[in-house]
Amino acid sequence: MVLAELQQVATGLGIKGTARLRKGQLIEAIQAAQAGSATNRQQSNGDAARANAAAPPTNTPFDETQPNSAQAGSGQDSNGHADGAQARQLSSTTAEEQGNRDTSRASRDPQSRSDGRDSARQGQGDQSHSNRGQSNQGQSNQGQGGQSQSNQGQSRYDEDSANSRRSRRRRSRDRGRDRERRPDSEPQVGEDDILLPVAGIVDVLDSYAFVRTSGYLPGPDDIYVSLSMVRKWGLRKGDAVTGQVRQSRDGERKEKYNPLVRLDTINGMNIEAARSRVDFAKLTPLYAQERLRLETEPTQLTTRIIDIVAPIGKGQRGLIVAPSKAGKTMVMQAIANAVTTNNPECHLMVVLVDERPEEVTEMQRAVKGEVISSTFDRPADDHTTVAELAIERAKRLVEMGHDVFLLLDSITKLGRAYNLAAPASGRILSGGVDSSALYPPKRFFGAARNIEHGGSLTILATALIETGSKMDEVIFEEFKGTGNMELRLRREYANKRIFPAIDVDSSGTRREELLMSSEELAIVWKLRRVLSALDGQQALELVLEKLRSTKSNVEFLLQIQKTTPMSGNGRRDDN
Repeated sequence: MVLAELQQVATGLGIKGTARLRKGQLIEAIQAAQAGSATNRQQSNGDAARANAAAPPTNTPFDETQPNSAQAGSGQDSNGHADGAQARQLSSTTAEEQGNRDTSRASRDPQSRSDGRDSARQGQGDQSHSNRGQSNQGQSNQGQGGQSQSNQGQSRYDEDSANSRRSRRRRSRDRGRDRERRPDSEPQVGEDDILLPVAGIVDVLDSYAFVRTSGYLPGPDDIYVSLSMVRKWGLRKGDAVTGQVRQSRDGERKEKYNPLVRLDTINGMNIEAARSRVDFAKLTPLYAQERLRLETEPTQLTTRIIDIVAPIGKGQRGLIVAPSKAGKTMVMQAIANAVTTNNPECHLMVVLVDERPEEVTEMQRAVKGEVISSTFDRPADDHTTVAELAIERAKRLVEMGHDVFLLLDSITKLGRAYNLAAPASGRILSGGVDSSALYPPKRFFGAARNIEHGGSLTILATALIETGSKMDEVIFEEFKGTGNMELRLRREYANKRIFPAIDVDSSGTRREELLMSSEELAIVWKLRRVLSALDGQQALELVLEKLRSTKSNVEFLLQIQKTTPMSGNGRRDDN
């Protein structure tokens, strides 16, 4: 009820000085005047009051503002004054609870308010007494509702402030409790729990880790590793671990990934000893100095030619540059079999990215090593995941002093996969290559190195050329100067069925004098001078003919030394 209406009601009740009173003071004055008039009316209209007292109390829940409502409340009992005060006390307590409801009811029924005001002005007799009481009751409720709204607004503000303080305290308590059940906390094992052994390769992600039990790709049987366990034992991506998991009880809710509850070994070492491992990034890289002999049988001409024109050492970083259908897969198989035959101390890893499934099967059956693959029908994220976990696994082996030989097919397709999977940086190179997409393949290829105090990582990666794609050309140009060994294949040789289709003039190794003896180096340089004067195909055919007529490379080089005259001193001009 607005202030003007309250002043009008107060004037009708004979209250003076209403213009100086505030809304709350005006309501109190109206209530006091109504209480006094109710007492006088009770004495003169006793019969009417008793008749009104017989009405149900639900029709007049509020009787504190108008005289008729106060008369009805006071007529409910013979004790007039006491009952009127009791009714006012009851109505004041219930008005706070239902102020909003009465206000909305009064706003929905404007006619009742107008009728109440008219009846208050006219002062009709006993016949419209009940109606006037109801309308006046609506006015009273509306006035009280306005007061209760202000009180309720203040109480709501206080309640919201209290709720916000309680919420902050609850969040603080929850943060304290969540430390015990946070996902990175180690799971607890009871005395009656059954533990099962597990083994796999650790894949550390942003805020959690997994033990990949089915290979290098995520699988349904992977084991969850808490981040606290990773920090506690110094686990790194690519670690081969063994541990135990808790068997689920009957009726227990099955989790998506079973957590690792106990760690037994890390890369075959004790978990305490594994914490003191040196970091791969802190190892000192050197040029390849220990040679890897690839010659196996007299009829295996591919590895024999590679030993002569592009020797490979431990820690080599080489590129096999080849167009499609040039026989690079056969060259990779020959190199892999030669490494396992002549250098069993090397751990062989073959990583196939975005390749055909039949080539993966053929490589698995032809190579006695670890074949890690992600076929072309899988998403680009799987290609990058396989490559990253494979190179991290190789780094962990090198940290322990092992020699690792890794074959990647191909680094061009790996660059394509990162171009699709990596988030766009906004800087696009020619061919549609994102500038940030080539950094992960470079990091992969740059991991190859010879370690100063033992251990090496040798990487031979294939790079595709002459595909008609500008993207492939850009990727090859980015990796062209990063390797220290290059083996080139020619499609025109393969089309003429000349295998291996190796370009003997363009293939070579940086600092090959570190891998060859001085006598062998002089003969090889002598052979190169002879081959450089011939056409590429003629040079390859000459070398293949001489290799078929000899049983070993030593015999071949001796024959070259005897039949070819030495020009100059046979030494390299280093200026």
